[in-house]
Amino acid sequence: MSDISEFGVHTKAELLFPAHLIPTLRELRGEEWKALIDRVAALPETHPDSLAFVLMMIELDGCLKCNSNNYKFLRGCYLCATQTVQSFKGTDQDLLALYEKARQELGTHLQHGVRPGVLSLAA
Repeated sequence: MSDISEFGVHTKAELLFPAHLIPTLRELRGEEWKALIDRVAALPETHPDSLAFVLMMIELDGCLKCNSNNYKFLRGCYLCATQTVQSFKGTDQDLLALYEKARQELGTHLQHGVRPGVLSLAA
């Protein structure tokens, strides 16, 4: 497990998974996961591949349902993300497939301004 003291157990929780935590997830899975983390962590936080990783983690972690009364919120994003990745029941290939799906969704959104399967009320 990576050094928890860097982030601390009682750090403030973010509203959504923050990109600056991507490198801390490196040692939690196998070689394919490590390669993905190495590639994405080297990118600027605004790069579409970094944003796709953040989107994947938001969906895996359940960030949109998290609030200040939630146990996961009280533990903070670092511990939540670590536990989520470690306890993921699928393979590294399954995680990479989720990442690729997030990349495709983000690409569609960047090109067309909508998320697949979601109605937009914006004009």
